[in-house]
Amino acid sequence: MPITLSSDGTPIGYESRGTGPAIIFIAGATQYRLVDQTSGTMADDLADRFTVIQYDRRGRGESGNASPYTVQREVEDLEALIEVAGGRAGLFGMSSGALLALEAGASLRDKVSAIVLYEPPVDPQQSSEACWAQCDQMATLAASGRGEEMMVNFMSGVGMPAEALAAFRQSPQWPAYAAVGPTLAHDFRIMAEATDGNRQPSRWMDITMPVLVVNGDNSFPFIDAGAAWVAAGLPNASRQVLSGQDHRFDPHVLAPILAKFFAQTN
Repeated sequence: MPITLSSDGTPIGYESRGTGPAIIFIAGATQYRLVDQTSGTMADDLADRFTVIQYDRRGRGESGNASPYTVQREVEDLEALIEVAGGRAGLFGMSSGALLALEAGASLRDKVSAIVLYEPPVDPQQSSEACWAQCDQMATLAASGRGEEMMVNFMSGVGMPAEALAAFRQSPQWPAYAAVGPTLAHDFRIMAEATDGNRQPSRWMDITMPVLVVNGDNSFPFIDAGAAWVAAGLPNASRQVLSGQDHRFDPHVLAPILAKFFAQTN
């Protein structure tokens, strides 16, 4: 698979398909190309009109890592991928990847044409202090090499029943997930910085390109309020709620929405 180098020298593995204006997919927690078939299916649906770039976020799959971690380093990874795409691209962020897309939009501005966010995982009822506590807990576990424990805690925390989790840990798929457990600390850092001080970051006001915030009406109870909270902090945001969708979206439902939005904003 192709590799590009981020500004700190970290190799970032990616793949590109299709022709036309570029869209970069930004994965959420646990996602990377080896295990994420949904994004691949959606990329196939868009490849007749767009150049779709999927990549492994740092520390996952074909991408390297570096310490200490900062959110800015992931923004620099995206900047390197935008250069691969010709210097300008749209961004699609899934879950915590949606918040990373916003950080890239605030920092890279003229290089980002538009952004689609799917279910940014912000719970407006959770305090900034609680979010930072979770971030610190994950960072401590990562520093002590307890990545599999991090993945177990995360899966349990998002509602996977104990019996289903126990069966998953015995499945052939589990090692691929456990291997990226330490990178969950990255996602919790992104979420903590985005909600610091219990308010939308002032830097989001620099995100003047069009942003579409999408969520399903059958998702976690806090998701709709979180989508509204995120959209309220952006100067050029709109929202769309999808009937029957939850946090694991149907790519054939979401792809036409991306196609329409990015066609209008390129």
